[in-house]
Amino acid sequence: MLVYRTVKIEEFDVKVFPMPRSTKPGKIEDVAAVAETSIMTVSRAIRGVEGVSEKKRVEILKIARKLNYVPNSNARSLAVANSNLIGISLPTFAGEVFAEILDGMRGTFDQAGYSSVIDTTQYNKDTELAWIRRLLSWQPAAIILTGIDHHPETRTLLASSRIPVLEIWDHTNTPIDTSVGIDHRMAGRVMAEHAKAQGYGAPAFVSTPRGYDIRADARLAGIRDVFGDQEGSEVLTARPSLENAFSTGFDGTLDILSRRDTDIIFYLNDNMAFGGIMACQSKGMTVPRDMGIVGFNGLDLTRVLPVQLTTVKTPRRQMGVVGARLLLARINGVKVAKSTVMPVQFVEGETTVLQSGAQGGSIG
Repeated sequence: MLVYRTVKIEEFDVKVFPMPRSTKPGKIEDVAAVAETSIMTVSRAIRGVEGVSEKKRVEILKIARKLNYVPNSNARSLAVANSNLIGISLPTFAGEVFAEILDGMRGTFDQAGYSSVIDTTQYNKDTELAWIRRLLSWQPAAIILTGIDHHPETRTLLASSRIPVLEIWDHTNTPIDTSVGIDHRMAGRVMAEHAKAQGYGAPAFVSTPRGYDIRADARLAGIRDVFGDQEGSEVLTARPSLENAFSTGFDGTLDILSRRDTDIIFYLNDNMAFGGIMACQSKGMTVPRDMGIVGFNGLDLTRVLPVQLTTVKTPRRQMGVVGARLLLARINGVKVAKSTVMPVQFVEGETTVLQSGAQGGSIG
């Protein structure tokens, strides 16, 4: 005899059957039993087919989520299992950073005979989770996520799926499966240590709104690690509303200049740094004589500026290649390192004062 207990899940009373605690995915039969309905009704509710009331559909979806049930998209997926399909989630297609990471990954997958399907999240955890749920119904060979900051349900869902997962662009010692990226906090320290060695003492940082991109917050933490031991050296931050990177850098710089005397400004990326240079010039300031400017990523923009931008070069395409190779190994059952940290390179340009005390070309 099957014994159950009744619990409250939001607005519905749902009968929950005791099951051993396990990350094993539930079956459609389990969902039907808890929902006290037929397997056909569960299938209709999950597929969005007519014939199921909205109340019952919501109830069934909540039960399916609780039981970690992930449906196959159709009978064909059972036969083919999409063993050559890899899902890739990116925050955005804008800019060079993720495009170059993607370029490294896709070239490697193409050579190995794998296809990829790509979606963007706009840095929204709920959007990423919804995409993962849709993708799992196709039984992909593997899934790639950008960063390590996800919806709380994402880790549980992917762990129960037992599909190889790669988290890229960020670093963690506790990935869902495996990760390849850079240590953004350490990158912030690298920039700050260089600036401190040159004698800068009043730093500022132009970034995105708080919590929008945890990698930006990690770099800021690294800068504070270095300057935090100097009296009066609190790192002033500007977080203007997001437009394009150039405008964000321009507006953020004007905000910084209106609030406190600053001698060096770090930026989320090189495009924002270029906006900062233009803002300084609009105020009659000369870079680097009146203000030090430090970008991030080593983007192609740096090749066409009248002076070389001081920045940190990140191995974006190489990161994509390394991540793809490790993921292919995981797909084929090979044990790989859980976390791989890629090196960054500090590029000493002419938008900060050179360590010798001489100054390079100036803008302004």
